[in-house]
Amino acid sequence: MRAWRPNERLVVARGFSGRFVTALEPAVIAILFAAFTFGLDNVRRHAAADLNGYQYFVALFGLGAAVFTLYAIALVLAPLRALLETRKPIFIVDGYLRTRGRDDWSDRDTSGYIAVMLDDGRVACEWPVHGDTELVYAVHPAYMEFSEFGGIHKVDGQGTGVLSDEMPPFGVGINHPLWRKRS
Repeated sequence: MRAWRPNERLVVARGFSGRFVTALEPAVIAILFAAFTFGLDNVRRHAAADLNGYQYFVALFGLGAAVFTLYAIALVLAPLRALLETRKPIFIVDGYLRTRGRDDWSDRDTSGYIAVMLDDGRVACEWPVHGDTELVYAVHPAYMEFSEFGGIHKVDGQGTGVLSDEMPPFGVGINHPLWRKRS
């Protein structure tokens, strides 16, 4: 076992910060919709004229505020969990890398499973694999670094792409072809 290195933790933190910045837009919209909800409800209650038709707008803006709040929260949940997982150790195993196909309990979009096995054959951790090609049963000796949440980070010293070596601030430009060549 080893702790996360600062540069590894920085990659995850930058990914989280990018998703957090993305979540600011729906959060601001949720705040605006909540303000509209309370403002329209206040006008409806205290106006001299009969404005009971406003109750539909109050409900609509209230629903919009709730939906945008949930959307903003959903955007940051997985990256926040990944950031919190950097406080847990990275495991180092000199054992076996096992792949196997789908089973009866697999999700529909799963093409199989990949596992880290200890030298005595016990499974240390296993993750579903998503892709177009069905995995076949195979066992290969390997020296691996992995985390329970993130999967296998390195196999025989080579990165698997689960954790890139670096990430631009806020993740801006990570989908650009030039950035992908660098990783």
